Amino acid sequence: MGNTSSPFSSVPDMFASRVAQSGDATAFTYPVPNSTGAPETWETLTWSQTRDRVRDLALGLHSLGVTSQARCAIASSTRIEWILADLAILCAGGASTTVYPSSTAADSAYIISDSGSMLVFAENADQVAKLVDQRAQIPGVSKVVVFDGEGGHDGWVITLDELAALGAGLHEERPELFDELVKAVEPDHIATLIYTSGSTGRPKGVRLDHANWLYEAKALQDLDEELRGQGWELLGPDDVQYLWLPLSHVFGKLMQVNQLQIGFTTAVDGRVDKIVDNLSVVRPTFMAAAPRIFEKVYNRVVMQAKEGGAAKFRIFKWAVGVGDRVARLKEDGKEPTGALALQHKVADRLVFAKLRARFGDRLKFFISGSAPLAPEIGRFFYGAGIVILEGYGLTETSAGSFLNRPGGIRFGTVGMPMPGTEVKLAEDGEILLRGGGVMRGYHNLSGATEEVIDQDGWFATGDIGVLEDGRLRITDRKKELIKTANGKYVAPQHLESRFKALCPYVSNLVVHGDRRSYCVALVALDPEAITTWAQENGLGGLDYSALTGEPKVRAMVQEAIDELNRDLPRHETVKKFAILPNDLTVEGGEITPSLKMRRRAVESKYQDILDGMYEDSVQTI
Repeated sequence: MGNTSSPFSSVPDMFASRVAQSGDATAFTYPVPNSTGAPETWETLTWSQTRDRVRDLALGLHSLGVTSQARCAIASSTRIEWILADLAILCAGGASTTVYPSSTAADSAYIISDSGSMLVFAENADQVAKLVDQRAQIPGVSKVVVFDGEGGHDGWVITLDELAALGAGLHEERPELFDELVKAVEPDHIATLIYTSGSTGRPKGVRLDHANWLYEAKALQDLDEELRGQGWELLGPDDVQYLWLPLSHVFGKLMQVNQLQIGFTTAVDGRVDKIVDNLSVVRPTFMAAAPRIFEKVYNRVVMQAKEGGAAKFRIFKWAVGVGDRVARLKEDGKEPTGALALQHKVADRLVFAKLRARFGDRLKFFISGSAPLAPEIGRFFYGAGIVILEGYGLTETSAGSFLNRPGGIRFGTVGMPMPGTEVKLAEDGEILLRGGGVMRGYHNLSGATEEVIDQDGWFATGDIGVLEDGRLRITDRKKELIKTANGKYVAPQHLESRFKALCPYVSNLVVHGDRRSYCVALVALDPEAITTWAQENGLGGLDYSALTGEPKVRAMVQEAIDELNRDLPRHETVKKFAILPNDLTVEGGEITPSLKMRRRAVESKYQDILDGMYEDSVQTI
């Protein structure tokens, strides 16, 4: 299982090769706040500079006792130091354990303890405070290395610079040591322990080895070569990635590894509120994101169009309609001609060109993953000349299992398997995968691996799907399918993603109805979008909480619910809904850090509201 078709023996080996090949080229750019209050500046690191920094940190780890496959945790948001720390851990021969910065102190301690991590990289004083609070629960941690902040706590906490200084001293004494450590890493050595944020239960540690990541990187390169033969280009060394994804999540980690294989530049900034502003500064050629980001951009564009007045909004709606027709043609492999082509040119000049300019005007494509993308939103961007390639994978499959190809996009599907990945469907429709991306197993969980990976290497994903002309369409999570009291099945994710395209003022819809006589829904409003809507509709003085109880708001949501229900079979229609008093949040435990909804947590929290919508069920049916 250790070997792959990759020419490299490990991620550090791939990194060393990239440095040798691209030494003076820019590897990373990242923002540096300006203490004088002036706009922040973006600094750069070449591949050679990155290697020098990683070498010092890796040797520092070695001097602190990090040996082959020893786990070191990283509790931080996405930033350049996260990447440097991760590469240093791997080059020292260790394995990285990822910890979401939003995790509670107890959850952080559980992951650090369960993984057997001996050292923790912590972003700032807040993360250090969690570790200090739980110090008795993590006795195996010998050192904490802080990115922003001071050392202390009897020497238990040191700074990143202090770690690098330890390594620099060791490099002077033994200049050959770093290369020796890199060469000692084997394909079947564990590289990454990622604890699934999961929508239910305690997180499980997924063991991914170097061969997993080497497979993923090589599969992308193989796909690129395949596409070039068809006249398409995916990625090359001249591309610029904008990386904001949580590196604690497998999707973000995948994009980091792909960079080592291909050699493009990555702009790193994990601040979600800076994404739209940064796009025009960084001017990336591609970016990976969760659907929630595209939904928020879509919502903002719709709101701004409405703010321009009735005439401008009519033009906007006309342009969107033209774009949708063009997008559907392109999905069928055709190009617009005649009157439609002319209309699209006008729509582009009036509306779409401005949208592309907002993204820096160099964008080749976005990659969407982690949750379903509403086809309506995908077509909106596609019609505007902005390509979103939806893909699919799980933590247990190293993220990259399927991807829509440029020139072969089908919205509502996640595309075709990546080279080297096999797919088949079980009798109940569950998606089974086999290939180089599949994990080596769960950590410290006897029997759990055997429950999901059979003797022939097929991994049971827990997702239900269908195959259409080789493309995979995911219909729902196996455990989230609703079976009504009448024995009918409802796939809630399909309804939820479609609704968010119909109503730009909503951040989440939660469809509920398992073992009930009909379906109802909980509605969470988008704070930014609903505030703008309120100002336009004479409710500008009300705060978020007051708006959730406002009849005008309810009527607006009801209109979208009616639109959703229009084409649905009776058993799938949403009969009632309740607007929640607040948005769903990571802090509230209703959303995972990778922006997926925790259905069971939401249903449990709002059980009384859900029960209330069934009290008069006899009259409603």
